[in-house]
Amino acid sequence: MTAPDLKDRLLDAALVHVAFDGWTEETFQAAAQDAGIDPAVARAVCPRGAADLAVAFHKRGDAQMVARLQQADLDDMRFRDRIAAAVRFRLEAVEDKEAVRRGLTLFSMPQHAPDGMRLIWETAGLIWETLGDTSDDVNWYTKRATLGAVYGSTVLYWLGDESPDHQATWEFLDRRIDDVMQFEKAKASVRDNKLLSGLFAGPMAVLNQIKAPGAHKDMPGRWHHEQ
Repeated sequence: MTAPDLKDRLLDAALVHVAFDGWTEETFQAAAQDAGIDPAVARAVCPRGAADLAVAFHKRGDAQMVARLQQADLDDMRFRDRIAAAVRFRLEAVEDKEAVRRGLTLFSMPQHAPDGMRLIWETAGLIWETLGDTSDDVNWYTKRATLGAVYGSTVLYWLGDESPDHQATWEFLDRRIDDVMQFEKAKASVRDNKLLSGLFAGPMAVLNQIKAPGAHKDMPGRWHHEQ
């Protein structure tokens, strides 16, 4: 059995315990026992224990979102509606809200906060990439940063939403995306202004150097992806 298969088995077993014990060492040990995996093997697959399973849980949701986006017929949608659909697909991929809530607790801890930020960045990046984004300038960063903020705030709203079919969440999401669209319009006006665009030319050149192939590959903003 491959390492990914073992991790999937551990994750499935862990989800039974996460609601009660969180993404903790107790959950990890119980998952290994329930899955019938030797503790040493489980530790080799997940050196950080439950933290690695929490990351795997998030990435599983990302993969389900991408698969659904690739199968959906989005051709007649406005682009902002495609973004909204992607975020909705991502949240609908979650079968256990409590696992997400416990994940927020885990990733708020200083030692795991970089993981949490990277995961949100990667989710935003996957949405843009799957929807065909080809930007290779400062927009590569701003699109992911703004969408990451939209996604993060929507997750928090969704966790407390008890409306039928999460309708309140989808309305909240639409408002946040409308805010982003207004930001994009304002940004476009800056690009059209020769004085302001000149002021930003220097910082943009620095960002393009950072984004160049081989430069700072391990920084969260790159999420190990070359465009």
